[in-house]
Amino acid sequence: MYFDPMYFVFALPPMLLGLWAQFKVKSAFKKYSQVGTQSGISGADAARRILQRGGLGNVTIETAHGMLSDHYDPRHKALRLSEEVYNLASIASVGVAAHEAGHALQDKTGYAPLQLRSIMVPAVSIGSNLGPILFMAGMFLAGTLGTTLAWAGILLFGATALFALVTLPVEFDASRRAKELLVSQGIVSTAEMKGVNAVLNAAALTYVAAAAQAIMQLVYFLSIMNRRDS
Repeated sequence: MYFDPMYFVFALPPMLLGLWAQFKVKSAFKKYSQVGTQSGISGADAARRILQRGGLGNVTIETAHGMLSDHYDPRHKALRLSEEVYNLASIASVGVAAHEAGHALQDKTGYAPLQLRSIMVPAVSIGSNLGPILFMAGMFLAGTLGTTLAWAGILLFGATALFALVTLPVEFDASRRAKELLVSQGIVSTAEMKGVNAVLNAAALTYVAAAAQAIMQLVYFLSIMNRRDS
């Protein structure tokens, strides 16, 4: 099977960025999970306070299995926190919990990028898996059929790259809201924000890396099509 060495040119830089981002977020979370909040407020308590003051008493707070599996489910109006984030009264826990509560506030106010991301989920779940398969099938087939399949794969995978881009403002805005609310509601002090910033900024880097990986993969597919047509 032919291997294209140009793949490394497109794939290696974002892959390294992704590995670095994962290291940073795990390192920051581990460090600040061991630093307790002066207020003694746990992640679940922090999320509950933010939701209640935001008029979101209808949003349930549940535990989720797995490290850093925290997320907000807009369909079921549920904020799911990993057990460590839910139970611990640490800087890392309240930072992550507040970030997820920020998504619930986005949902309440109809934050456009969040709505767009939610609409895109079905297409992305298909495109991320089927797109590369169609593209590779098109590369093996000659003529119009092969070209059509390849472009169909590119369009499907393009939805994945667009989803990754739309995710960036959603995550950045949730972190911005979290940082403001943690201080304004007395959950953490200004001095403790150094740890919150370290955790949330590291988490944001993982989304930047994911977007870079998706975009570079798409650019790689387009470069192959350009070489095929030339």
